Amino acid sequence: MTTQTAPVATKDRIGADRTGTDRTGKDLATTAVSGGSTGADQPAADRGRTSIADVVVVKVAGIAAREIPGVHDMGGGLSRSIGAVRDRVPGGRPNVGRGVKVEVGERQTAIDLDLVVEYGVSVMDVAQDVRENVISAVERITGLEVVEVNVTVNDVHLPDEDETAHTGEARVE
Repeated sequence: MTTQTAPVATKDRIGADRTGTDRTGKDLATTAVSGGSTGADQPAADRGRTSIADVVVVKVAGIAAREIPGVHDMGGGLSRSIGAVRDRVPGGRPNVGRGVKVEVGERQTAIDLDLVVEYGVSVMDVAQDVRENVISAVERITGLEVVEVNVTVNDVHLPDEDETAHTGEARVE
């Protein structure tokens, strides 16, 4: 016997009500940005609704963060390891959303980023540049107000890490 429950409204950190789940029980991740009205007497731009899925904000923020010099990679250790394997699979595409978490409301969004920076760069300067670029890109592309961008630097990429990984000598001849 299965029991069905009605979706429960919850408030997230940006104060938006979110309701509903998909068939796996995960919260639905689409947010209405503008509620339009109906009727022939309304202007064309106001007829209908515009919704932006969370994944749109994730991708825009991920691309904007990677544009900043000094950002080597994004995500925590495990997600980077899985991503490296996934990137090497033929036909696989890089995951631009790795290291990005968002909460999207009706008019606002909050973004969390996990970064790996290059050795030698100012972590504070990179974080500030990332924050400014992400806010600019998300607000310009989606029209949502970005209320916060939290940057966590998880690691520093050392220059010799790439050389040892790619030029490892064969153990046998």
